[in-house]
Amino acid sequence: MKIQAAVLREMTDVHPFAQSQPLKIEELELDPPGPGEVLVKMKAAGLCHSDLSVITGVRPRPVPMALGHEASAEVVQVGSGVTDLCAGDLVVLVFVPSCGHCMPCMEGRPALCEPGAATNTLGELLSGQRRLHKQGGHVNHHMGVSAFADHAVVSRRSCVKVEADIDPVEAALFGCAVLTGVGAAVNTAEVKAGTSAVVLGLGGVGLCTMLGALASGAREVIAVDLHDSKLEVAKSLGATATVNARDPDAVEKVKALTRGGVDYAFEMAGSVQAMEMAYRMTRRGGMTVTAGLPPPDARWPLQQVSLVAEERTVKGSYIGSCVPLRDIPRYIGLYQAGRLPIDKLMGERMALADINRGFDRLHSGEGLRDLIVF
Repeated sequence: MKIQAAVLREMTDVHPFAQSQPLKIEELELDPPGPGEVLVKMKAAGLCHSDLSVITGVRPRPVPMALGHEASAEVVQVGSGVTDLCAGDLVVLVFVPSCGHCMPCMEGRPALCEPGAATNTLGELLSGQRRLHKQGGHVNHHMGVSAFADHAVVSRRSCVKVEADIDPVEAALFGCAVLTGVGAAVNTAEVKAGTSAVVLGLGGVGLCTMLGALASGAREVIAVDLHDSKLEVAKSLGATATVNARDPDAVEKVKALTRGGVDYAFEMAGSVQAMEMAYRMTRRGGMTVTAGLPPPDARWPLQQVSLVAEERTVKGSYIGSCVPLRDIPRYIGLYQAGRLPIDKLMGERMALADINRGFDRLHSGEGLRDLIVF
């Protein structure tokens, strides 16, 4: 079938994107779903820094590539062997398919699926196939999803069925921002009630981390960002204090607010400087968690003696250490109960034709979670 998709053919950081047009809306040929695969019609797709990092080459991927990884969709057709989904089902798409058989999957850590990571890197589906073509040539899949398109073929293992009565557009955020952010607080850090936390970087993921810490019962949650507008949003969502990251005394202010440092510090900006600040804001015996994705060659000079003498913990968090089949329904339930006001994180809703302008908004750092709505 013929589809419309936003395709990246050459990585660039020439701004504004609305003029340089790194993403072109192209007509592609989409194969039918193979065994264990599903054809879906997109409902909405969020614009995320992980997409932006591919556009600019910070996180290189094979091109040409149809981008997009955070989305909700409606099932149109299932391939052979798929018996638990049917046409009309609403699904949230997950950007690491889990094979269920590798060691991380068997240990209950599907976010670290080895075949899923390998095929994502190659621009393939979990089956090792590419279902997108143009004029006889392959077009690569982004994270097994390629959500900036009106239709996609994905692995069944990239889909989580949504049983709850929820706006399909809002459901899109649960595929990345909510899984990654809330999961970092709930799963990776296991935030305890009555503790203190700081979140550095208030994009969609960072704001979800803050909500996750609050939902876990943290007594103090401090929000840190470069933009005062983001700090105002954080306040409205329950942050107990805010600090502008440009303040030369930002670390000392957080320490003063928390009597020596926080129990949990979350770096969500993808910056070595932010990671250093997060570590310095963490108290003795505390935990520093990072879900930020800096360039692959970035290095953080850890003060090793403090790691030992202060019994610190430093943890990475990928997709919020989540089990998507378990956690997406849980987080939707918390949203419906008013514990995770995800709807307040949503920014502009735009058409696929406006996608380059959307990434300009994301690059500026001022917007919330903008979405392409189909």
